[in-house]
Amino acid sequence: MKSGVVTLIGRPNSGKSTLLNALVRQKVSIVSPSPQTTRHRIRGILTEPRGQVVFVDTPGVHRPEYGMNRRMQRSVQDALRDIDLLLLLVDGSIAFGAGEGYVLDLVTRATLPTFLLINKIDKIAKPKLLPLMRRYAEACNFLEIIPLSALTGDNRELLLDRIFAHLPEGRPLYDAEQVTDRSERFLAAEFIREKVLAFAREEVPYATAVIVRKFDESRRESRRLVVVEADILVEKKSQQGIIIGKEGVQLRDLGSAARREIEELLGCKLFLSLNVRTEPKWRNNEAVLDELEVGT
Repeated sequence: MKSGVVTLIGRPNSGKSTLLNALVRQKVSIVSPSPQTTRHRIRGILTEPRGQVVFVDTPGVHRPEYGMNRRMQRSVQDALRDIDLLLLLVDGSIAFGAGEGYVLDLVTRATLPTFLLINKIDKIAKPKLLPLMRRYAEACNFLEIIPLSALTGDNRELLLDRIFAHLPEGRPLYDAEQVTDRSERFLAAEFIREKVLAFAREEVPYATAVIVRKFDESRRESRRLVVVEADILVEKKSQQGIIIGKEGVQLRDLGSAARREIEELLGCKLFLSLNVRTEPKWRNNEAVLDELEVGT
């Protein structure tokens, strides 16, 4: 059997979380058009007859401006340690720019066995694909260069075949039934944040986070019910109003959407209570950032 750790790295919105969910065939990382959706390292575990792959999703590589972002980029660096394979995922539908060069330089300096994955080929005109592949190939000695679409599944099985071909022999690192190393409490907070990103206006997502204050499973066996109480953090009172909406309608709707998804995760009913809390400049507040880390 093959076994190993494979880290996904790339710019924000390159499609890492979509690919991770597709590879492990279950949602373990939230997805949103908003940049910097992924804030923590998340492991997705695929176990099959060929062996086990532990995929590590990382925050999008960017130049950090806040304490929160600096922590995010440290987690990217940490994810490059003690791994068997690195997957550089790039959005092939956009032009190569300074951000792409920054990530490519990071990957080159890491000197790890690396695949280049050109994502979103469903949005790329074929004449543009080969020059893009050539540009990357001239900059770094990749083990494999694979065009794919994380969204449609094009070349996903080819990618898995090549990953298993390059992994070492070894015993599984996790139980076969496990699909992520993250707790249900963490996933509940992430699913709520995903709905905030989906329902709120564009200026809010960067300034919002979710802290689960209560995750009560005491009635899970007897009444098939879990109770979750969570705070949605924002930096300004005006942002609080945006999330709550007129007469609380938007908060109700995003809460309903989050509840349905968490119930599917837990396999039981959920009582969800949401509170919107204003914490000025929380992205630079180490105490708040520590509180968010506790839930991870």
